[in-house]
Amino acid sequence: MFTIPNLLSILRILLIPVFVTLIVRPSTTTWGLIVFGLVAATDWVDGWVARRIGQVSELGKILDPTADRLAMAAGLIAFVVRGVFPLWAALLVLIRDGAILVVGAALLSRRHVRIDVRTIGKVATFTLMCAIPSIAWGRLELPLAQVFLVLGWVGFAIGIAEYYVAAGAYVGDIRRALAKP
Repeated sequence: MFTIPNLLSILRILLIPVFVTLIVRPSTTTWGLIVFGLVAATDWVDGWVARRIGQVSELGKILDPTADRLAMAAGLIAFVVRGVFPLWAALLVLIRDGAILVVGAALLSRRHVRIDVRTIGKVATFTLMCAIPSIAWGRLELPLAQVFLVLGWVGFAIGIAEYYVAAGAYVGDIRRALAKP
C-alpha cells in the first residue's frame, strides 16, 4: 500500500483542500492556481514511477484516477466560485464524470469488476488539466493572459471532445463487463 506511486497519489489528494482554499481567496488565487497546476502536472508522475520501478498495484490503479477526478472537480468548482471559469464549461466535465463514476462504479462494484483506464481517457484528462488552469490564468489577467486564454480554450475544446469519446468507450466497457455472467 505504501509504495512511492501510491504516496504520490495520496499527496495529490491531500493538496486538494490547499489549492481550493487558495483559489477562492482573491489574495491567494494565483498561488492556488499554481498548486492546482502542480497537482495536475504530477498526474502522470505516479503512473510513470509505478511502471518505472515496478510498483504498479491494484490500489494505485484506483488511487490515480480517483486523485485525477477529485482534483479536477475541486479545481473546477473553486475556479467557478472564484469567477475565473464559466459554469457551463465546468458542467461539461462534472456531469460526464458524475455519470461515468456514479453509474459505472455503482453497477460494477456490485460485481467486483474494475474497468481499466483507457489511453484516450488519460489523454483527455491531461488535455483538460492543462486547459482549465490556462483559461483561469487568462481570466485572472496574469502575464500573457490572451495567449493562455486562446491556448486554454483550444485545449478545452479538444480535451472535452476526447473526454466524451472516452466516456463512450467506458460505457462500452461497462456494458461488456455487465454482460458477462
